[in-house]
Amino acid sequence: MRDLTIGQYYPGQSLLHKTDPRVKIILTLVFIFIIFFCKNFFSLGLMVAALLAGVLLSRVPLKMMLKSMRAITFIIIITALLNLFYSTGGKVLVSFKFFKITDTGVYTAIFVAVRIMALIVGSTLLTYTTTPTMLTDAIERLLKPLKLFHVPVHTLAMMMTLALRFIPTLMEEIDKIMNAQKARGADLESGGLMQRAKALVPILIPLFVSSFRRAYELAFAMECRCYTGGEGRTRMKQMKLKGLDSVLIVGCAVLLGGVIALNIFFKAFNVG
Repeated sequence: MRDLTIGQYYPGQSLLHKTDPRVKIILTLVFIFIIFFCKNFFSLGLMVAALLAGVLLSRVPLKMMLKSMRAITFIIIITALLNLFYSTGGKVLVSFKFFKITDTGVYTAIFVAVRIMALIVGSTLLTYTTTPTMLTDAIERLLKPLKLFHVPVHTLAMMMTLALRFIPTLMEEIDKIMNAQKARGADLESGGLMQRAKALVPILIPLFVSSFRRAYELAFAMECRCYTGGEGRTRMKQMKLKGLDSVLIVGCAVLLGGVIALNIFFKAFNVG
């Protein structure tokens, strides 16, 4: 639980911290699209190199990036193993009774694992370099056209940001509850699947109670500060596109063109 860093903000004055949050949200979505558009290791390598450049620009410690990966290591391993054993075609490397491992399966497993890690790191860069307040304002600005259809854009943006912001808090709460239950003699790590599921009940009930209490306290605090929604509200910080934002947009377009070119030029090496 301590390794989950989704929703955390890392203070800094890097170029990515100064980038317009609307641009960062759009570029993150485009980055995810391009990652899935990669067909071979050449195009994927280009995106990984661009991601490493983004990490360097953000000045977020590499230790924090690696820490965010530890929480999903199990998912990455399972996904890689499924692709390893179920991918067909290519030269057979190892053969068992019920399944076989081919070179295509090995390439696919590595390709998928690298793709998942790139997606996680690229997504966490957004929250590491953007405060919750700026993230809320950016989401509201991007969803502003939906107001024509009477969609409560400000409320949706606030809900999304609060949910993202409280993920680390809930993880910390789970860790405290688990330690408290262990101190009382609860066995949470042994037994079969059903026994472990039953052992989670003393954890989930206090977690739900704590979550509802925290939500009530937050709503009461917002009401005491006369919060009535986004209608007629002004903002202390105005968002304006700068030259740096234009450079990043152009760079993202160049990356997309490079991935398309590498997919076509190295078509024979496409994975899957």
